[in-house]
Amino acid sequence: MTRIALDPFVTDLDGESAALRAAGPLAEVELPGGVHVYAVTRHAEARALLTDSRVVKDINVWNAWQRGEIPMDWPLIGLANPGRSMLTVDGADHRRLRTLVAQALTVKRVERLRAGIEALTNASLEKLAALPAGQPVDLKAEFAYPLPMNVISELMGVDGADHPRLKELFEKFFSTQTPPEEVPQMMADLGALFTKIVDDKRANPGDDLTSALIAASENGDHLTDEEIVNTLQLIIAAGHETTISLIVNVVEALQTHPEQRKKVLDGEIGWEGVIEETLRWNTPTSHVLIRFATEDIEVGDRILPKGEGLIISFGALGRDEEQYGPTAGEFDATRTPNRHIAFGHGPHVCPGAALSRLEAGIALPALYERFPELELAVPATELRNKPIVTQNDLYELPVQLGCPFGHEA
Repeated sequence: MTRIALDPFVTDLDGESAALRAAGPLAEVELPGGVHVYAVTRHAEARALLTDSRVVKDINVWNAWQRGEIPMDWPLIGLANPGRSMLTVDGADHRRLRTLVAQALTVKRVERLRAGIEALTNASLEKLAALPAGQPVDLKAEFAYPLPMNVISELMGVDGADHPRLKELFEKFFSTQTPPEEVPQMMADLGALFTKIVDDKRANPGDDLTSALIAASENGDHLTDEEIVNTLQLIIAAGHETTISLIVNVVEALQTHPEQRKKVLDGEIGWEGVIEETLRWNTPTSHVLIRFATEDIEVGDRILPKGEGLIISFGALGRDEEQYGPTAGEFDATRTPNRHIAFGHGPHVCPGAALSRLEAGIALPALYERFPELELAVPATELRNKPIVTQNDLYELPVQLGCPFGHEA
């Protein structure tokens, strides 16, 4: 089996995903830093593995970890070994931790956030409208980032004053280009910041999920301080990064498919179809690290060996022709059925999926209603991915907003 090295600079994600699919349902890959794992690249096999009890999150099962081959300054150590949370445990412990989060993120409870999300969206659009006319705008920085960061921070009870530091640390956390000598300090700084947030909430509880986790730990649910801190970090990280990428990717998809964009703006195609197709075709998460096989597992005509690491390559399996047919590589907002698994599958499906969909479903129609003449300020071929092997993330999204609806040029 030929080993495929994942590009740490993410210069051609589509080409890399195609190469992974061509390698078969299970590909041998090399992560940045020379770490060898396997990747599942096909939809059906991914669904099966995501519900297979022989695939676990316990890093101590990993042969390479047991042999001491994974250094603590590996740039991706924070994703492979992020501490005890629902991301790293299985079975009863996973259910215990996940239940507390899922109860706060039910569809009904998320819907109660609608008014707040609409208000934040409108405030962001007012700021965009106030910018000098004709000047290119980085839509990611000015619109796609602030909304989900503010929403998830309000949900978790994080002070907006912490946002700049969180942004700085998360950029280092996800990047494959963080110098190894900076990784241990970055991890310590993230831990210290989230510990401070939890300590503040313990002293001054509020109507937020962090306070609820603390209260649960004091009422018999036996959450440790480590579990609370790591759960907070996990939700903040996943809760804003995925939605940023989703919003950016939808805008990019519509701007590069003008015929479909016109049908969306004319009401012939619904926004739900646009969002779901973008989640499939240009998924916010390119690879999820990392799970481990407790025994040899058949994956199609291949074997995932006992003790080896497994990543879920969502960028590859989202365009799997065996699942989506010969048009899998095309963006089609009318595609139906569209049973993608961009938010995961089974017991480990993302509990924040409904919130991400709600944010995108509010922000995107409002953006195009306010700025129907929005256009990319550079050719799509000049848009550059950030060096993040787990997130499908652009450095920036430069656009020309055009004349706001209802205003004269």
